[in-house]
Formats: sequence, structure tokens, C-alpha cells
Amino acid sequence: MIKAKARFALLALFLPLLLNATYILKNDLLNLEAVKFVDKITTELNEKTGVHEYLIATNEHFPVGFNLVAYSKQYEANMSKPYVLFIFAPFAKITEKSEQTGRVAIIPSSEEIAKMYNKADVMDAAIDVVSAVDKNSAEDKNAIGMVQAISELADEIASAKGVKLQNTIKETRQGLWVVKAIVLIGAALVFWMFLFRPLYLRIKHGKKE
Repeated sequence: MIKAKARFALLALFLPLLLNATYILKNDLLNLEAVKFVDKITTELNEKTGVHEYLIATNEHFPVGFNLVAYSKQYEANMSKPYVLFIFAPFAKITEKSEQTGRVAIIPSSEEIAKMYNKADVMDAAIDVVSAVDKNSAEDKNAIGMVQAISELADEIASAKGVKLQNTIKETRQGLWVVKAIVLIGAALVFWMFLFRPLYLRIKHGKKE
């Protein structure tokens, strides 16, 4: 119950930001705090290079062999060329025999855009984080992995264009700590709103009485 209330409160808090995050076409997974990172990175990339970087973060359970390129067509009306679309689908089934899930796709609007980045490097930026065995929840790792991949993709496109971005994550290790810190800030807000703040108010009003 507390978790549900917390999610609702955070959604209300960051709803204006989500509505203005024009480069996030679908978001079932991205931590609300991490939306700030994605928005800054994609906006700066567009301003400095003219390339639009879009994100689809879906919790849909796609079957084996599902065509993500065909799936992306439904979002074409919301994308401006030139663009590159990053799809993150952690619940997409990989094989019939295995329980393992998770697929990533990078879809450019042209061959010219495709030549601006290394597909394997961008995918690894997300997969390495999500597949890591650590104490972070799957939800947090999804958020970190997506920000990491969006950042890597933006940096590579900017480099191909001969410009430098200020809002991306330069060092992998440093970047992970930055995003984890944002995740912790979100958790801190939840604790404050639903645990510490009510307790503080009770003590405060108790003293007045």
C-alpha cells in the first residue's frame, strides 16, 4: 500500500516533467528521477547536432522473434528526422526453451545516422548494467542502464558531428554513481513523504498540545 502511494505521489510530483519529455515516446520502466537525465541529454544532442534521439521503455512481454522495427512504426508520427530510436524491452522473450528475457534495439532513420555510432557499444552500455549481479533492484538497474545507453549513444553521435555534450555521462564508473544517487534521491522523497514527515508532524503537534 505504501509503495503504491509512493509511486502515485512521485508521479504527481514529476508529471509536468514527463509531459514535457518529448524524446521519451513510451515509459513503463524509467525511474521518474532519471527522466531528468534523459531529457537533458536528448535535448542537448538535438540542439547541437540536429539529431533527434528517442526512447521507448516498454514492459510489454513480446514473443520470440517479435519485430521491433515494425513495432516502432506506430511511433513514427511522433518522431522528426533525422533520428535514432532506442528501444528497451526487458520482458521480451528471447527463446522458447529459455526463461531468459530482455531485448534492446537501435533504429536509425537513415544509413548516415547509423554510421555515427557503434551499435554494440551502445547496447553493452545498457546490458552490462542490467545483467550485473548486485544489490540494486531490477527497476533501478533498468533506469541506470537506459540512462547509460542514451548517454553513450548521444556521445557517439556528437563525436561524429565534431561537437561535445555537457550533460552526458563521461566515465562509466562515475556515471553509474551519478544515476544511483538520483535513484536514492527518489527513495529519500518517498521515505520523507510517507514515514518521516508524518512522524515529524505528530511530534510537532504533540509538543504544541
